[in-house]
Amino acid sequence: MTGMAILPGDAERYRTLFETMDDGFCIIEFFDGPHGPLSDYIHVEANAAYERHAGIRNVVGQKLREMVPDEADGWVELYGAVLHTGKPIRFERELVATGHHLEVHSFRVGPFEDRQVAVLFKDITDRVNAQRAQQELHQTLEARIAEALAEREEVETALRQAQKMEAVGQLTGGLAHDFNNLLAGISGAFEMIGVRLAQGRTGDVERYLAAGQGATRRAAALTHRLLAFSRRQTLSPKPTVVNRLLSDFSELVRRTVGPQIEVQTIAASGLWPALVDANQLENALLNLCINARDAMPDGGTITIETANRWLDERTARDHGLTPGQYVTVCTSDTGTGIDKQTLERVFDPFFTTKPIGEGTGLGLSMVYGFARQSNGHVRIYSEVGQGTMVCIYLPRHRGEEEEDAPILVEPALTTDSDRTVLVIDDEPSVRMLVCDALTDLGYHCLEAGDGPSGLRILESAGRVDMLVTDVGLPGGLNGRQVADAARTMRPGLRVLFITGYAENAVLNHGHIEPGMEVLTKPFAVDELRRRVATLAQPDQPNPQPNR
Repeated sequence: MTGMAILPGDAERYRTLFETMDDGFCIIEFFDGPHGPLSDYIHVEANAAYERHAGIRNVVGQKLREMVPDEADGWVELYGAVLHTGKPIRFERELVATGHHLEVHSFRVGPFEDRQVAVLFKDITDRVNAQRAQQELHQTLEARIAEALAEREEVETALRQAQKMEAVGQLTGGLAHDFNNLLAGISGAFEMIGVRLAQGRTGDVERYLAAGQGATRRAAALTHRLLAFSRRQTLSPKPTVVNRLLSDFSELVRRTVGPQIEVQTIAASGLWPALVDANQLENALLNLCINARDAMPDGGTITIETANRWLDERTARDHGLTPGQYVTVCTSDTGTGIDKQTLERVFDPFFTTKPIGEGTGLGLSMVYGFARQSNGHVRIYSEVGQGTMVCIYLPRHRGEEEEDAPILVEPALTTDSDRTVLVIDDEPSVRMLVCDALTDLGYHCLEAGDGPSGLRILESAGRVDMLVTDVGLPGGLNGRQVADAARTMRPGLRVLFITGYAENAVLNHGHIEPGMEVLTKPFAVDELRRRVATLAQPDQPNPQPNR
């Protein structure tokens, strides 16, 4: 009770508690020293536990700055604040001189004028060391995990590279086999033409020409399939209602698959337009129908069906698509079907179940590449003995179907010698072919072997009515850059891009401007004539350079 005197027995009891308590305890008294007022303190009381917790013996009577001169300022600051404010504090701090980590509770004893502060503390060195060890362990584990992840990434990278090289090996092996056969047919045809011309026997030349041209078309189809698989084929997508294609296409399929196969078409009413390259879609569907025919050696039925599909988020996720509206074109057969193990590999390039020499293994991979390049997808469903269905998903086009403009197949240009075409290609044989074909149409042709040379001609004051240019050109300027510069100087200049491997990114993924066309090598001379005729239609004035 406040104000009561402490009896001798009580004092003895408190002293016993003071000396036997487990925590360290001391009372310090501040005094003025060489470092300023109240800049040092002396230990006036300390219990036996002080030495055990702080690691300092016989502390009573010792001054702080004599005990731990290097740490004195920090301790004076802490306990001096308690003395001045009278507010108790709790903190953790290391007594560096002895290496003991202390958990401290400090409070003022009596009024400020007594200059005394009590300190109750305990040694927590073991706890701090355990925490440090745990932290170091965590850091070590994190480092080990990071190292393991790095090693895993390195292994996965090596695996991906190995898989890539295996695919390249399959690709080059398949290409070498097919192209060697095709080149043998082409070179043999040329040799026999030379022999017959030397013999003066021209009657057989037409037969050899037909054989060489057939092999050339097959080689072109093979490269187109490769480009479709790698998604580098140039597409010319237009708003198309696929039902419009079914009538003529079904007749083509019937002629291709033979009389043993019945071909049915089911056209959905109110089919939405899709933004798609109609020619490439037909090519993809023809590949699917040929596969279906081969799966029905004893005959059967091929069904080509269109539909509108609205995929919600869950269904789209299951199909690997983006939610939304799609137009589907499906081919199904009543053939032998595909087992599950084979079904997982059908889209791999050069994977085929057909005997050697009867298939390249590019049909379905081409279909897959075309669908993905068209921002769609392809799905296959099959069971052994139950037939196969392959569905191409094409995003719906929000707009009307685009009607084809009339094409002048035989342009009346043979008497117009004023029209000039600039032909840019780094391959002399291609320039010769194009220029000879256009000269037969009545054009005057200018030639350039690279982008800068062609651009210098376009910068001149001479007349140029049309630009026919390869896309991949040497000299630092590709065909698209030359065409863009030319149209800046000559607004409305007609441009026909010809390209060997369809640099789709350069051509803005098939989205080219009005007055431009794309022709993929190798091309037939008749197709070249048709494209030039299309571009030459007089719906715009002839472009001339700005003066």
